[in-house]
Amino acid sequence: MDFQTVLEQQHNALDQFARGLPEPWKALCSTRDDITLANPFGPVARGWKKVSEALDFASSRFRDGTCRDVEEIARYEGGDLITMLEIERWTTRLGDREKVEPFELRVTTTYRREDGTWKVVARHADPIRTFDPAGPLRTT
Repeated sequence: MDFQTVLEQQHNALDQFARGLPEPWKALCSTRDDITLANPFGPVARGWKKVSEALDFASSRFRDGTCRDVEEIARYEGGDLITMLEIERWTTRLGDREKVEPFELRVTTTYRREDGTWKVVARHADPIRTFDPAGPLRTT
């Protein structure tokens, strides 16, 4: 399967994930031992068993949501690997919260060609906090 088709499937799977359904996203992941996941809900997971469990837990925290938009910032392609930096804009009910609320994630995802298609082999996502116009580092 070509990369653009896999990327569209991955973006659609984020909507399901935002509703607490991890399976469409998990179907796009490598099941090899070197897969990694770093998300806001826990420590870095390595290996399919731990990554699968981490995805189940993370998706269980979401309800009634959607990933409204994905903005591609950069794409690096070489051979059998593609790495992308994106901003994901979500709206979902998180945990026990009463209201559906928006949030943004800064995401780096690496895809590897496996068995004729592209699979997610690494994902790191962190929430974007308030932007500081003075820049990331301050000296006093």
